[in-house]
Amino acid sequence: MSRRRSATILISLVLTASASAQSATDNWSGARPMTLTLSSFKFAPSDVVLEHGVPYRLHFVNSSTGGHDFAAKTFFQQAQVMPEDRAKIRGGRVELGGGESVDVRLIA
Repeated sequence: MSRRRSATILISLVLTASASAQSATDNWSGARPMTLTLSSFKFAPSDVVLEHGVPYRLHFVNSSTGGHDFAAKTFFQQAQVMPEDRAKIRGGRVELGGGESVDVRLIA
């Protein structure tokens, strides 16, 4: 059984009045891409800033051979996650085996 290391992240939200959550849900194809790379005892970028009401495609990449988790329970609970991507988040975590990647589309 492999040990998983958890990466806990502080996610900052920039509140803007430029986009509404409802109109953003209608345009998932225009989601802003952001890659988050997990490796042994760190993740990059170390600070993630997302705009409120804007759709994002978070591309999680595990660059090491061991398993890693991206843990942000409160953030994922409050975000509007695309229905097809909800199963990728379990208990506020995105779990990745060595070399795996996964996309999660959401609105912060």
